[in-house]
Parts: sequence; C-alpha cells; structure tokens
Amino acid sequence: QVQLLESGGGLVQAGGSLRLACAASGNIFSINSMHWYRQAPGKQREFVAAITSGGSTNIADSVKGRFFISADNSKNTTYLQMNSLKPEDTAVYYCNAYLGRPGTGIVVGHWGQGTQVTVSS
Repeated sequence: QVQLLESGGGLVQAGGSLRLACAASGNIFSINSMHWYRQAPGKQREFVAAITSGGSTNIADSVKGRFFISADNSKNTTYLQMNSLKPEDTAVYYCNAYLGRPGTGIVVGHWGQGTQVTVSS
C-alpha cells in the first residue's frame, strides 16, 4: 500500500554537503514520524535522525551539528541535510516512516530501498 523512495545520494568530497529526500506514496492515511538510518559495510544499521508529525526532531550524537532533518507535509517527504561530511559518514542511508493504518489504531513502519552516500577524503 505504501512505498518510500530515497534520493539524493552520491559521491562527495570530505567537507561537502548533500541533501537526501524520502518521499512516501501510496495509500497514506497519516504519517506519525519519519526516520533516517544508515548502514556501512560490515556494520549494524544505526539511527541518524527523526522527525515527528508534531515537528520535534532527534539527531544522533555522531552527526549532531552537521545533519539536519526537515519535512514537507504537503509532499509526504522528509529531507536530510548533511553538511561537513566525513569519510565515516559513508553508508547506505535508509528512510523509515511510521504510518497509521486506515481505520485502525495500528502504526506500521515502512522502509525505503536506500541510497548510497560515499564521502572521499
């Protein structure tokens, strides 16, 4: 019923910036929150940032001050602005959205396919 599509990944030099987008489409009744995670090769997937429908945000300590999350409710889209990128930021970045199921009180998480971010030194 729902699809998430990440975009904006690519290759950048250390110190550069990149903006990722995650657009939700399909049978969407409500979006409770949207999250960004990343996974580097051989490592666990880790939390990066989140934003709720009320506008509150949470940023991981590892990227705080460099990464910023925002949302455009009219487009069902969240953005991850990444500044001062470091080689250790290299990972596949995934979007996760918690959506309310129509007619129920159930909230379900949905994952996008991921977008590759590579930061060279």
